[in-house]
Amino acid sequence: MQNELVSDIYETLLGMNGHLQWWPADTPFEVVVGTILTQQTKWTNVEKAITALKRSDLIEPEQLANADVEHIEELVRCCGFYHQKARRLKEIAQFFATRGIDNIFQLPTDELRELMLSLNGVGNETADSIVLYAADKPKFVIDAYTTRIMKCIGIEGSYMQLQKLFETELPSDVPLYKEYHALIVEYAKNYCGKKQCDDCVLLHSFKDKEVKNG
Repeated sequence: MQNELVSDIYETLLGMNGHLQWWPADTPFEVVVGTILTQQTKWTNVEKAITALKRSDLIEPEQLANADVEHIEELVRCCGFYHQKARRLKEIAQFFATRGIDNIFQLPTDELRELMLSLNGVGNETADSIVLYAADKPKFVIDAYTTRIMKCIGIEGSYMQLQKLFETELPSDVPLYKEYHALIVEYAKNYCGKKQCDDCVLLHSFKDKEVKNG
């Protein structure tokens, strides 16, 4: 059964890594910034960029919205695609500064998700990361690691199909969603990222279980 599989994977990962308490950020808007910067780069680069933004007092919507885009580019250069990311950061900061971050995050979950998706450069994963980690609302994040792991154990689907699987078979619980996604990322960095398939506990433990795509 898929519900047993989803729960069993979580328990296996939790037993291996313990509670990770992720996403690391001091404010909700810092999470938003991180979701833009982390696209197609390593988290270590994101940390460097966020530190640079903090030193320049550009980690709040109003300050970042009013900053010169060229200055932002220099601060986030380490994240790659820095021209594009700097423009997107300034645009999203202007949006949050105008609408008010508290007003935005008070929206119902699905309405907030659609609003985030309407912003330039925000796709499903980025939108759901903002909803879950910045707004503390229950949306399960499906990243490339999650897709790869599920495919390896015999479950394939689109972003929305996999998200529906997790959200259907798990309680609608923000801390659980956060922890589960963090555990997947941490595990995949050590196995998928290093191509350690022969040592993959999930592959050997769950691939042979009978599952059906929902």
